[in-house]
Amino acid sequence: MPTAKTADKVDSRALYSKISWRLIPYIFVLYILAYLDRVNVGFAALEMQRDLHLTDTIYGFGAGIFFLGSSLFDLPSNLLLNKFGPRLWIARIMITWGIIASCMSLVRGPHSFYIMRFFLGVSEAGFFPGMILYLTFWFPSQERARAVAKFMTATSLAGVIGGPLSSFLLKLEGSSGLHGWQWLFICEGIPTVLMGISVLFFLKDRPDDANWLSDPEKKWLDAELERDSKEGGAAQRHNLLDAFKLPIVWVLAGVFFIDQVGIYTVNLWMPLVLNSFMHSGSATSALSAGDASMIARYATLPYLAAAIFSVIIGWTSDKTGDRRWHIAGCLLLSAIGFGWAGVAHSLPAALCAFALAAMGWWSIMGPFWALPTRVLGGRAAAGGVAIITMVGGVGGFSGPYLTGRLRDATNSFSTGLFVIGGLAVVAAGLSLAMREQSGSVKENGKPSTAR
Repeated sequence: MPTAKTADKVDSRALYSKISWRLIPYIFVLYILAYLDRVNVGFAALEMQRDLHLTDTIYGFGAGIFFLGSSLFDLPSNLLLNKFGPRLWIARIMITWGIIASCMSLVRGPHSFYIMRFFLGVSEAGFFPGMILYLTFWFPSQERARAVAKFMTATSLAGVIGGPLSSFLLKLEGSSGLHGWQWLFICEGIPTVLMGISVLFFLKDRPDDANWLSDPEKKWLDAELERDSKEGGAAQRHNLLDAFKLPIVWVLAGVFFIDQVGIYTVNLWMPLVLNSFMHSGSATSALSAGDASMIARYATLPYLAAAIFSVIIGWTSDKTGDRRWHIAGCLLLSAIGFGWAGVAHSLPAALCAFALAAMGWWSIMGPFWALPTRVLGGRAAAGGVAIITMVGGVGGFSGPYLTGRLRDATNSFSTGLFVIGGLAVVAAGLSLAMREQSGSVKENGKPSTAR
């Protein structure tokens, strides 16, 4: 391919590479911070439950109520982002949630735990759907699965980073009169505030604002995004009401609901499940700081596997143009992983099972988010992405809470793991039914005319 750029000819591969290297690493770091502040309670719980006398049901409800707060405000937050621009709104979100994340160190019992987790969700509302919407301003649909997959590996790598980091911070138990879990919340919340301030100086709202793109590159990219919008139908669906009327939005919302059930069961319960193989009975019985540190290190392995697999799935999905079968295959892999975890009798087997489950749950993100952002534009895209994440937020609450209730009721994690594994099979069926249900998207992501 030619490498020289002229006023009427642009090397598309070089341009997308430039955009990727400029944007993806930065927003990748932002999302790692978001995810750490969202799920670090899973590592903190190894000591919080003991120090604050929280039952599994209390912990599951408090961990999950974050997603109720987030889902209630995802839609208005995403609409405000579309109005004020990503730079200002993302900065506001990050600074607010960083402050509240640090204040999680002030929790003293169940009620304060519920309140702080809920408001953490409210403050973070709109960040993830906003970043998905932001990528549509820079990448057409045929490039989007790879871009989203690279961005979404932050959620799995947050576990890779969060494990050793949490392990270190939990060892600060007693320093300056604070528990290790309090140090964890403080030290992981402050960087978010600082990065939120940096957004005001670094992030550009749209290609036309980027001083690192040439005028020919801006014009070519604008034309390419407009062409893609017309082909996918997004150019005809700009009103917020269009997002509510399009069937594929609700089918995708159902799939995303189940995916979030699985993802946050892994995030918020895996350390405790793994610990149950070290100590019989309660997942937190006889738990020392050394045990918590070791479990935090073990928990990085499934996240690392998920990060690698997510990039592979995003690449093959864009390469083949297939979305549905990639999503379904990943969900079936998750079902196998959760089923295996439910019957595992050793720590190594449980780790391998969670690795399969994590690979499946996380890897659908690339092909998944390439679908709604192709068929919706403007306020409809902002609303459609927010609707899907709102429904997913309920799933993020349901998974951890259901796992905690079933754990208290049966004194075993197996029932909850089996139930969620079964839901993964249902989600796989929904993803394969999308062509028939939506009436607007074929398997290869192109518009359907025979309906």
